[in-house]
Amino acid sequence: MAVIAKWMCDRDNTMFDSKKEADAHDKMLELAEQFTALLQREISGIDDAQAEDFGILLSRNKELLMQACKGKFEALDDINSAVTSDTVRKLA
Repeated sequence: MAVIAKWMCDRDNTMFDSKKEADAHDKMLELAEQFTALLQREISGIDDAQAEDFGILLSRNKELLMQACKGKFEALDDINSAVTSDTVRKLA
C-alpha cells in the first residue's frame, strides 16, 4: 500500500497535495481574516458572515485589487466576472 503525503491548512483543515499550496491557502485565509476584522471595525452593523465573505473575496483577488490601486481599474471587472461565475456554480 502506498503512502500519499498531504498537507493540511492550519486555519480550516483543508487538505493539499503540496506544502506550498497549503501555505498559500493559509496566507490567503490570514489576509481574509484581517480584511474581515477591518470591515467589522469600520462598518457598524455589518453581518459577520457578509464581512467574512467579503474578506475572503478581497483576499482571493489581492493581485487584481493591487492592479486597480495602481490605476488599472478594469481589473475590478475581472473580480466581478469571478464572483458571477462562483454564484452561478453555487446555484447549479
